[in-house]
Amino acid sequence: MKAWLRYLAIFTLILSFAVLAACGGTSQPHKIRLFEVTHSIFYAPQYVALTQGFFAEEGLEVELTNANGGDKAMTALLSGNAEIILMGTEATIYVHNQGATDPAINFAQLTQTDGSFLVSREPIDNFTWDMLKGKTLIGQRKGGMPQMVSEYVQVNNGVVPFKDVEIIQNISFANLGSAFASGTGDYVQLFEPVASALELEGKGHVVASFGVDSGKLPYTVYITRQSFIQENPEIVQKFTNAVYKAQQWVATHSIEEIADAISPHFSELNRETLLKVLERYKSQGSWATDPIIDEEEYQNLEAVMENAGELSKKVKYEEIINTEFAKKAME
Repeated sequence: MKAWLRYLAIFTLILSFAVLAACGGTSQPHKIRLFEVTHSIFYAPQYVALTQGFFAEEGLEVELTNANGGDKAMTALLSGNAEIILMGTEATIYVHNQGATDPAINFAQLTQTDGSFLVSREPIDNFTWDMLKGKTLIGQRKGGMPQMVSEYVQVNNGVVPFKDVEIIQNISFANLGSAFASGTGDYVQLFEPVASALELEGKGHVVASFGVDSGKLPYTVYITRQSFIQENPEIVQKFTNAVYKAQQWVATHSIEEIADAISPHFSELNRETLLKVLERYKSQGSWATDPIIDEEEYQNLEAVMENAGELSKKVKYEEIINTEFAKKAME
């Protein structure tokens, strides 16, 4: 009889552990496949969220993949190979206008300005955009947000793109800096760290910021499918919570501390370049301090797209923007 009672006790103990596990007592992190449009210091708060453990604190295991392009990032999301992607809001407008049955929804903002800079061959202390007239500019891909922002800034400063200034668009993104360094063009539109690298090598000089002169807009945001939000609202909330923690951390820490935090993701860069780039982005307010996608900034994005002739049909803000998770993260 005593043996029977002993076996019953053991069985009860095993059953208790099983119940605890089922209730989350030994829960495993929820894995999120996150695709970024490109790997860039411009997305510093994201790497802070990874290295400082903010995603882990929320019970998330984030697997980060460089999609190497907006089309590839959106394809990964729509095909189910990614739960969340980081790219421009304009992509969700294109998807919506194509009649997607499971639309891509923007739910948290990471950057709030364009991240590219105008680089000149010679230093110019008091640059004005009309100096582009009669010159050759190595531009970005047609229809991409950097190129649309460039055209928007030019028009707002009295320059007619492709008429007043010759714009070269047949050079791949990866080769823009080397093409300029080898002698092509009078100016080039570059992202970091290429712009700063050219400066440090004495082969170019940053004379203007497209981000400063185009104003705030939801430039880079986190996007997921409507169905994923409906099926996993708690996961989207945890992800947004982690993003907000990282945004606040970046806003309250020094350039040196940010460099220390993200350096594992940019081991190929020397510290001088890393600090120079971080200072440039932080000083011009490129990183959003909260994840809310502002409606006024969305309207500015529409104006940029309209100016470039890339907005075939406007999409209502509330149809592709969800601020519920961002607002709750800030409570």
